[in-house]
Amino acid sequence: MKNILKSIFVAIFPVFALYVLTRTLFQFNFNTLELHRFGNLISSFTILFFLARLFFVQTARTSILLFPYTITIAIGFVLNLIKYRPENNNSLIINSVLLICWLLYIFWYSAFTSRDHKKLSAGNLLPNFELEDPNGNTVSSNSFIGKPSVFLFYRGNWCPLCMAQIQEIVNQYKELERRNVHMVLISSQPHKFTNGLAKKYKIPFHFLVDSKNKVAKQLGILDKNGLPTGFQVLGYSSDVILPTVIITDLKGTIIFADLTDNYRVRPEPSTFLEVIDRIKE
Repeated sequence: MKNILKSIFVAIFPVFALYVLTRTLFQFNFNTLELHRFGNLISSFTILFFLARLFFVQTARTSILLFPYTITIAIGFVLNLIKYRPENNNSLIINSVLLICWLLYIFWYSAFTSRDHKKLSAGNLLPNFELEDPNGNTVSSNSFIGKPSVFLFYRGNWCPLCMAQIQEIVNQYKELERRNVHMVLISSQPHKFTNGLAKKYKIPFHFLVDSKNKVAKQLGILDKNGLPTGFQVLGYSSDVILPTVIITDLKGTIIFADLTDNYRVRPEPSTFLEVIDRIKE
């Protein structure tokens, strides 16, 4: 139930911010300084700017608290309190909702709770699992034993931070190739989206699909109803994989696992290279 509420929330939140911004611009009187409207303008614009930046600027990670944005939105709220008058009560309520939604986004929506780290802890053998290649053929995870392997589980092409993280890794292709590493990118999204990603980059990474989230369930990294409401019309499943990175040595033993508890916090690609380099030590 919680994830369903999150899915609905993240779909409505930007729409509400856009409504407030549009409404405020139409009502704004540029001849007089109306602090309450100016406050709503600042808060709604800041929220939309941040969300647009996620989608249109390749950002693989953010800070947890998003402090500069939070301060700016809080300033917008304070401007509603300065010279408050009862006739401006609706404006204050709207800005209060914006602030509350922003805090919910940071502390509630962004967080993954109760992730089980035991199964994928460093030192454990990576459990064998089966994926599908672009042609629908079965690929066993055991087929990657013999070389260091990086398994990157991502939510889907719809997730801008996932796409930015993959772009970072693509930029490190030569370094990974020099270290003779299997780079395995895994999502439970439909094949057409994964195949499109493979065609876009045209590098010898393994672009694989976890059909029906079987592997996600097996490894305990399933995010049930984790897809934002509305993306289902594009063909995505409501259940997605939690962002996860697993690095194994030549024998298939886990030497590094990042099970982030916040979808906006991802490991740097340089971390992968440092971990892989330690295998030879």
